[in-house]
Amino acid sequence: MSGKVQGKQGKQMGIAEADQQQTSQTRRTPRQQLLDWFADQNWKAFPFQKQVWRDYLAGKSGLIHAATGTGKTYAAFGGPLINALKRRSKAAKRKASRCRVIWITPLRALATDLAHALSRPLQDLELEWTVETRTGDTPATVRNRQARRLPEVLITTPESLTLLLSRKNGKELLNDLECVIVDEWHELLATKRGVQTELALSRLRIWNPQLRVWGLSATIGNLGEAADVLMGASPLEPPVFVAGAKRKKYRISTLIPDSIERFPWAGHLGLKQLPGIVERIDEAGTSLVFTNTRSQAEIWYQSLLKQRPDWAGQMALHHGSIGRETRSWVEKGLRTGDLRCVVCTSSLDLGVDFSPVERVFQIGSPKGIARLMQRAGRSGHSPGETSEVICVPTNALELIEFAAARKALEQAQVESRPPLNKPLDVLIQHLCTIALGGGFSADELYEEISTSWAYRELTKEEWDWCLDFITTGGAALKAYPDYQRVELVEGAYRLENKKRARQHRLSIGTICGDGTLTVKYLKGGRIGTIEESFISKLNRGDLFNFSGKALEFVTINNMTVWVRKAKKQATVVPRWMGGRMPLSTELADSFLDTLQSYSAGHQVPPEVTAVKDILELQQDWSRLPSDEELLIEQIKSREGYHLFFFPLAGRLVHEGLSGLIAYRLSQRQPVSFTISINDYGFELLSPTPVELPADLRTDLFSEDNLTEDMQSCLNAAEMAKRRFREIAQISGLVFNGYPGQQRTTRQLQASTGLLYDVFDNYDQQNLLLLQAKREVLEQQLELTRLRKTLQRMQASQLHVTHPPRLTPFAFPLFVDRLRQRLSSEQLQDRIARMTVQLEKASRR
Repeated sequence: MSGKVQGKQGKQMGIAEADQQQTSQTRRTPRQQLLDWFADQNWKAFPFQKQVWRDYLAGKSGLIHAATGTGKTYAAFGGPLINALKRRSKAAKRKASRCRVIWITPLRALATDLAHALSRPLQDLELEWTVETRTGDTPATVRNRQARRLPEVLITTPESLTLLLSRKNGKELLNDLECVIVDEWHELLATKRGVQTELALSRLRIWNPQLRVWGLSATIGNLGEAADVLMGASPLEPPVFVAGAKRKKYRISTLIPDSIERFPWAGHLGLKQLPGIVERIDEAGTSLVFTNTRSQAEIWYQSLLKQRPDWAGQMALHHGSIGRETRSWVEKGLRTGDLRCVVCTSSLDLGVDFSPVERVFQIGSPKGIARLMQRAGRSGHSPGETSEVICVPTNALELIEFAAARKALEQAQVESRPPLNKPLDVLIQHLCTIALGGGFSADELYEEISTSWAYRELTKEEWDWCLDFITTGGAALKAYPDYQRVELVEGAYRLENKKRARQHRLSIGTICGDGTLTVKYLKGGRIGTIEESFISKLNRGDLFNFSGKALEFVTINNMTVWVRKAKKQATVVPRWMGGRMPLSTELADSFLDTLQSYSAGHQVPPEVTAVKDILELQQDWSRLPSDEELLIEQIKSREGYHLFFFPLAGRLVHEGLSGLIAYRLSQRQPVSFTISINDYGFELLSPTPVELPADLRTDLFSEDNLTEDMQSCLNAAEMAKRRFREIAQISGLVFNGYPGQQRTTRQLQASTGLLYDVFDNYDQQNLLLLQAKREVLEQQLELTRLRKTLQRMQASQLHVTHPPRLTPFAFPLFVDRLRQRLSSEQLQDRIARMTVQLEKASRR
């Protein structure tokens, strides 16, 4: 009995103590409680964070512009936290809470880290909010529970948010939503995923007119436009801009090789730098080694492990094709500091907070200033700390790119990301999503869609065409019921067919690539995904490296590649599409400016000094390109007659420009060309002599009839077919298949190719067909940038030189062409012989 009384008294004392603590918290304002929490972490809130909180509590929306690791996350989350603290009461606790905050992230790798960061203040401040993620990696049991009730804070991707909108109870689930935070907005802005986000925000604003929307962005060149796109075409008030605490400090150094060949070519330096990289990794706590492609990541991981086998278990590999379990293990190891080194791609580019990371390496040129800043920001990922990146050239001319990138960064010359305008494939997918999520009225949804930035200029004719397309299949497909996805029922457009509804949900998203197959052990688990184009070239028993492991190919069955661990070392590495990134305009301009400084005799950085022999030889045998001069080299060899142009405008522009120049030259005389391109220029090789016109500006560089000539000179039909394949997938014209039963790339090519031909022959005004042709010019060939390059070429002083042999700038283009028709062993032998001959000639 006495024990019961003692227990009761203890319980009463505990209640009294809790009440006293609650009273103490009540006396402090919600804002002060948050500031006290900052103090408990040994932090002090920055003025820009407090400014965001004030603007948020005033009901405003805006864009937070700050470098990685300077406190953007808690700047954005502080406002909702203060609001939640204000609402904290017994009545509020008894009331079932709903989703209050949606946090959109472009990468699944960010979701877990964000959930951890957002949960900390909630737990410490004893707020009864839950934080959950909803991405492609979320287990089905969690997704099913979220279909009935969402957490107060939901971290998700554009695709998963759109899936919520396809649910008939979507509005009920999100009825109390007060804020959407879009992380890494600069990464989404110029993509169809960004447009998908815009459309979702338009719907959420209709459901919640007082919705606050905040974007988080690192530095981009068009911040104002980025904010306008995020807020939509009809914001209640102008967006608020809030800049970060202070400019982030960066330290960019370059690993300069001991010796540099005077005739560089792509990839000749890379792994020769391995000992120096190992030494610097050994000095640091945890390092990230960034590569530009997944294939390159696989190669560097194996090479580092071969150099230091004692690092097994302390080193890892991370890229988008590796299985979720492995990626999660790597991310956890980075957070805890258990890993010495991780070789990775852009899968770890964005704002994941891996505080233990001390050093970042960039293998090869980043091709863009913003990308270099982003990757450097993985180290020193705290306010006030300096972010350091060590750049490792894979060819000698990249040394100049690194120096140019550092110079551009110091001058705050960062790339702009232009938003997309009216991609109708994304709109058609969205219409089916809303039709599936309860249906829509045509007039009401048109008004809603028009509030998004991407479709602010959508005409009624284009809108009616889209409605007709989803209901009848359009002019060319009316006779085929499979394309009649949406029905008009009592004035509302609805998608009610269960089979088509399931197919649509499985197809939501705008990321399209080569067909992928799942890789599994014969006895064991899933390893990751690999592209069909690579695996189709393997035979039973072939060995290849993937996910950091040597594997033996056994068979393919049901879209699954079955493998076993290889007993021997493998040398083959998978190739993924989209390998090479083009040089950005800003980095190209800085590259030319750096060359100009060298030519003028100004003091140059050590990277340029290191390639002084190359630049001197280029000047002796020809000239150096500059921002005011266009260099053209004419060289005769045993292979034929070479024309080298050096506009330094990036490989995508050069792809279109080389075709244009070749076409215009062929109109003057019968001649055929073999073309090679890189970021610095392009080569036109012909078997017969080519006579350049007297007036190059008028005959070759004119903007007259540019679009028509581009259509004529390139295999535009084939390029448009490839682009149409993506558009057909996004718009739902073709279905990729159910999980485990995906259609092969060949099947998709056949289906989309047939549809393209049908539209091209019988429905030439089909808006998706026209979109494919437009995207080829505007995105694949960068027509706007190509036009500006032509304008610069017209204004430049032209220099046509006739070197007796290949110059250092021409040599990489020559090698790139050889690479397309020679094996790696043959190429190495051929290059070795050529460089010996060229070196001998340079000493004469």
